[in-house]
Amino acid sequence: MFGPFSIDTLFPAFPQIGAQFGADAVAMQQTLSVYLLAYAAMSLVHGPLSDALGRRRVILAGLAVFALASAGCALATTLPQLLAFRAVQGMSAGVGLIVGRAVIRDVLHGPAAQRLMSQVTMIFGIAPALAPVLGGWLLDWQRWPAIFWWLMGFALALWLAVWRALPETHPAAARRAVQPRALLHGYGRIARNPHFLRLALAAALLFGALFMYIASAPAFVLQILRLDTRSFGWFFLPMIGGMMLGAWLSGRAAGRIDGRRLGALGFACCGLAACWALVYHLRVATPAVPWAVLPVSLLACGIGLVFPVITLAILDLYPHQRGSASSLQAFVGLLVNVLIAGVLAPWLGDSGLHLALGSAGFVVAGAAMWVWQRQAGHRAVRTASQPAALEPTDL
Repeated sequence: MFGPFSIDTLFPAFPQIGAQFGADAVAMQQTLSVYLLAYAAMSLVHGPLSDALGRRRVILAGLAVFALASAGCALATTLPQLLAFRAVQGMSAGVGLIVGRAVIRDVLHGPAAQRLMSQVTMIFGIAPALAPVLGGWLLDWQRWPAIFWWLMGFALALWLAVWRALPETHPAAARRAVQPRALLHGYGRIARNPHFLRLALAAALLFGALFMYIASAPAFVLQILRLDTRSFGWFFLPMIGGMMLGAWLSGRAAGRIDGRRLGALGFACCGLAACWALVYHLRVATPAVPWAVLPVSLLACGIGLVFPVITLAILDLYPHQRGSASSLQAFVGLLVNVLIAGVLAPWLGDSGLHLALGSAGFVVAGAAMWVWQRQAGHRAVRTASQPAALEPTDL
């Protein structure tokens, strides 16, 4: 959860930080882009490190570095200093998500793994809902450094919880030494797998439809919806409520509904949400809550349905390199997010209609990857009676 918290808690503070450092909205957007670039680069390392050193060690080290970087952000006196420590935050923030996926697949299989992955998606969904609200409350009490001091305390609390409660799920006998040449070769082999690429792009592009709104949250909430810094919950709570509902439904459907059908249902929800948003912003000159955020909530629900299915599908492609597969999936997704945060959000964030158009484009692209993968006829979601998430098929 500390990864999403480090993104969304900061949004309400953008005007205050920009005023202190003399930075405009585009410059402030780089605090997100730098974080995501570092996150993307290190996402290629966290998984293989956990394959070589064990899951627990890597998570503990990442949390410790994140806590130190948060303190550095709080003490920054210039924008370049803040950007540097944000990069260090991004380098360490991926351990929870990337290594956590591998932990789940280490101990569970089939419908049980999908159910737990859905529960994790629900838990991760809480963070973006609470983070901007918490950020607004902290700004009412203190200036923006308080946000980073809080992030440091949260990371230390998580470190203690992992130290006391998380066992090692990747035994020494199963570990693979980190060899840079072999690592690059392994990543190249995974990246050349068309089934991996289609699945990873389907997930990344579909989430990009939602991240278009997330990355534009300061403009969407403060300028388009004309709300104040304490009102980010009007946007994030319905969005995360939809994500959690979709993840819960995905978990309930595990072993009952074929994953291909569940994925199709999720993409259909996202398509309906994209059409709803376009129609709304075409017809309404002044967007307002709750109607402007309800399509985003439905979009998040569809993503919550699809993500556990696709994630397990990717991990099952490489059962002996789950850390590496998880890392490369995260890297693909983060590259899309960096493009959105650094280029598309500043470009399209001036109006609700432009955001809706950009989001719809990502839904269409993600759906195209999903349909292409299904038509390729080599990977499909297993039925409830079978132990793994995917298997070769003649579809």
